[in-house]
Amino acid sequence: MSGCCEPDRNDYQSVFSSRFARRQSRRYHRRGLTPAAQGIVDFAASRGVEGATVLEIGGGVGQLQVELLRRGASHVTNLEISENYEAEAARLLEQAGMTSRVTRRFVDVAQAPDDVEPADVVVLHRVVCCYPDYARLLAVAAAHARATLVYSHPAANVVNRVQFGAENMYRRLTGNAFRAFIHPPQGMVRAAQADGMAVAYRHHAWDWDVVGLARN
Repeated sequence: MSGCCEPDRNDYQSVFSSRFARRQSRRYHRRGLTPAAQGIVDFAASRGVEGATVLEIGGGVGQLQVELLRRGASHVTNLEISENYEAEAARLLEQAGMTSRVTRRFVDVAQAPDDVEPADVVVLHRVVCCYPDYARLLAVAAAHARATLVYSHPAANVVNRVQFGAENMYRRLTGNAFRAFIHPPQGMVRAAQADGMAVAYRHHAWDWDVVGLARN
């Protein structure tokens, strides 16, 4: 990796590949949103998403973006590190007739916060666990949220710890420097609250937890 807290794009590219993107797209087309993703959309909608701008950090193929736009959001900006989602994301937006309502960029907002404009709603789904410096990422995300911040993270239980440990060991043995993390839940909340946000929603969905915050 390029530093202790700065992810290497090549590591992300190898894990979040075009094949991974196709699996995500197929899953959405066949079964809709996962329970955790649905929780994110429901919370954002409950806080008022009509006419809102959305910033999704690490939105992948963009299924949450389509659903939030259907709920009335005006525009979404997606920030990505891996370039392997783009073909599937473009296909999904074209099918939904929403190509003009989403801007996709390649920016690590934790490293370049001034390069990204704030939005009414900021979303991070299955992203914090892929970033080593969770406190920095969530603090920057909160600072970019005018009204609402919502993120998901793997539940800090034994099953997830064993699974993440096994996957990280495999990556170590195969020379891949990417690591997935189960960060401390309360530490994540403290980081997200650093810019005047307060927890307004918690939802447990299978092995993922969703936390929603609103600005005081």
